[in-house]
Amino acid sequence: MADSRDFNPITAAGYQELQAKIAALEADRPEKIAILAEARAHGDLSENAEYSAAKRDLRHLESQLRFFNKQLQYAKVVDPTANNVVELGKWVTVAFLDDEDQATYQLVGTQEADLEAGKITRVSPLGKALLGHQPGDTVTIQAPNASYDVRVLTVSLTAPTA
Repeated sequence: MADSRDFNPITAAGYQELQAKIAALEADRPEKIAILAEARAHGDLSENAEYSAAKRDLRHLESQLRFFNKQLQYAKVVDPTANNVVELGKWVTVAFLDDEDQATYQLVGTQEADLEAGKITRVSPLGKALLGHQPGDTVTIQAPNASYDVRVLTVSLTAPTA
């Protein structure tokens, strides 16, 4: 049996996204196989660019499937609790104390990180520093080239409305 340290925490939404990616790849697989078979039927494989491309595309699809299936195999869905403590899956609004700029992020598993969507990983300098804190706490973030302070303003189970 795998130790809990062997699992990667993930939000329920992230788990569903992984499942959707796998389903989409599996749906594309028969078409890629058919394209490869058709290209193979064209004769001499050593000079068949269409065959080489189809083989490469199928290999790429298979590689992605293996990667996403491994992520799913080691994923552990974490359901955040209904309290004001920063944890995986929750939305946190912080104020950067150097310029009073504010930002809102959702703390997510490593495979879900998407800064443009406001999703930061729990192992990023900011995410790691925020874990376990509550509104009103001032937190020092140790980034690779400097440190900076933020104040936790709000913690929520849902994304704040704009």
